Order: sequence, then structure tokens, then C-alpha cells
Amino acid sequence: KMPSYVNPRPSKLWRRICSETSIEINLLAENWNYILGGLLFQYVHGVAARGVHYLHRPGPILHDLGFLSLPEIGQEKAYISEAVFTFIFLSFVLWSFHPFIFKSKKIYTVLIWCRVFAFLVACQILRIVTFYSTQLPGPNYHCRE
Repeated sequence: KMPSYVNPRPSKLWRRICSETSIEINLLAENWNYILGGLLFQYVHGVAARGVHYLHRPGPILHDLGFLSLPEIGQEKAYISEAVFTFIFLSFVLWSFHPFIFKSKKIYTVLIWCRVFAFLVACQILRIVTFYSTQLPGPNYHCRE
């Protein structure tokens, strides 16, 4: 006879997590190439951004209404921008795994990430095209003379 403190039946949450994991693994097996392609394109985007910074020649500050209405926070407070981005990014990552715990299952984590990477790649292609075709000095501190 089993001791009374050992529950032979797994909890409902554990069963849900196991069933969701098996579904997600099957979806990942079908869609791994999209996720890998999206991750690899992040590297391509980084290389393109480095290339544009290499080609950039600092110039005089151009007046920009958006920059004037929201002035820069400065290099000494750049951590604020990074902290806000990190909070938003980590919140999204945690949210994308909520189907493993909550019952309202209408989305799958693998499909969320496939769509995110597809949208991100499309936006980054447009960004690469625009920042290679535009060589104006910006108002940011690293663009100044």
C-alpha cells in the first residue's frame, strides 16, 4: 500500500502542461524552419546595422520635430531605454507561454513565435532597405560631428 502523502494521480495542471507540451513539440517539428529562419535573420539584421554604422559619416544636427518634442535622455541615462525594452520583451516571452497553464486555449506558443518572426523579418527587411538608402545624419549622439 502507498503512503498517504504520495498522490498516484498527477494534478490537472501537470496533465495540461504535459498535453500542451506534446502538442507544441509536434507543432515545433512542423515549423522549426520558420523559427530557425527568423532567428538567423536576427543575425543578418545585426550585420546590416553594423554595416550602416560603418558607412555612416557624422554631420551637423538636422532639426527633427519628433526629436525636439521628445528630447534625448542622454548617454548617462541610456539604461532607462534598455530597461523598458527588456521589461516589455520579457513580459511578451512569459505571456507567450501562458497557454501551458490557463484553460482558455485558442493559441499555440510555437505559432505565436512563427508569426512574430515572420512579422519581424518583414519589418527588418524594410528597415535594412531604408537605412542603406538613407544617409542623412540623425540627431542622436552617435550621429553628431
